[in-house]
Amino acid sequence: MTEIVGIRFNNRGKIYYFDPAGIKVNQGENVIVETAKGLEYGECARGNYMVDDESVIQPLRPVVRVATSEDNKSYQAGKDKEKEAFNYCQKKIEDFGLEMKLVNVEYGFEGNKILFFFTSEGRVDFRELVKDLAGMFRARIELRQIGVRDEAKMLGGLGVCGKVFCCSQFLTEFHPVSIKMAKTQGLSLNPTKISGTCGRLMCCLKYEEAAYEDLVKKAPKNDAFVETPAGKGTVINVNLLRGNAKVRLEEGLDTTLKTFNFDELDVLGGKGRRAEYIAAKAEGRLEEAGFTVTPPPAPAMPKMSLDNSRPSGGDNRRQHQPKQQNPSGGKNEHRGPRNNNHGNKNSEQRKGQQASAERKGQQQQAHAERNERNAEKTLKPNRPQPSESTHSKKTHPKRRRNNRGGGGGGGGGGSAPKPKSE
Repeated sequence: MTEIVGIRFNNRGKIYYFDPAGIKVNQGENVIVETAKGLEYGECARGNYMVDDESVIQPLRPVVRVATSEDNKSYQAGKDKEKEAFNYCQKKIEDFGLEMKLVNVEYGFEGNKILFFFTSEGRVDFRELVKDLAGMFRARIELRQIGVRDEAKMLGGLGVCGKVFCCSQFLTEFHPVSIKMAKTQGLSLNPTKISGTCGRLMCCLKYEEAAYEDLVKKAPKNDAFVETPAGKGTVINVNLLRGNAKVRLEEGLDTTLKTFNFDELDVLGGKGRRAEYIAAKAEGRLEEAGFTVTPPPAPAMPKMSLDNSRPSGGDNRRQHQPKQQNPSGGKNEHRGPRNNNHGNKNSEQRKGQQASAERKGQQQQAHAERNERNAEKTLKPNRPQPSESTHSKKTHPKRRRNNRGGGGGGGGGGSAPKPKSE
């Protein structure tokens, strides 16, 4: 067994393991350790603990000492110089017209080395910039190009979930993330929705990948031809977290989607198998094609109402039954408790119906009388013409001549009788 301690630098990133060299270090304490770059100032992320010898990569560098007050002051002075170096380097990048973005500056604990981190789309010739920085700060200058993920890790920030970036909070190293992970989890393939602030795919897609891969093994694929308890159908949608799928049945006239659990589905094939089933069903050779014939569903029983009335499929016309009259000759009285408001409304409705019925009867009676009078007029014979004896002899000659004319303006049915000659 080997005793080690975990040290983290700059309060972020990967944890490195060192040999405590007999020093008891508690979590959260600042220490000075020996690295390949020289002495460095770090924070203890995990105190002394024992591990197997096989899990340790030798040789382990030792912990020099626990940080003193002088070490803390030197570290803080280096942090103040980092701001000055950042502003100066940023100005020189603009003066030289270099296509690079300065991200961060780190001062060595011993003060003999300054590290500049930047991002760029391509290669940058920064030799003149290094000469200028070395002459200004009188230290060893190192420029290191990093990626956009490392930039987000150094700068920090909040993700779309509202929490601090995983890379700057607890991730010790970046894991490869692919678009296949988003497809497996059924997420939208819109890059703006599955990408982080750095512009790359979100690191959290890696967290649940193993769980989704295990669920996909049990779930049918979309457009799969399956056997269900209700018959054969095609899978339309799959919900991995709930463990069910929506199926459109191929048998019967029911076009609604049915939901079944994964355990209830038996995958028969894909789209090709469905085409074979449709062709075999049209030719009537399902058994020859290897399909089981599902018996037709039993006919539904007619619904019966609670008042023992006719079935719902029969004649629904209302049967008019004669009203039961009260033997006393009066109106029917409701013996049960009744609301007065409803009773007044019903009585008003009955009065209105009676008045409308009386008006309708009067109109029908007047119409019948009018028809009788018209019939009498048509059947009544023509009035008899006046005879000679009744006609006065003192009739004016002109009047007799007019009567002889017979062609006057629109006379009655017959011509007037001719007078005797004198």
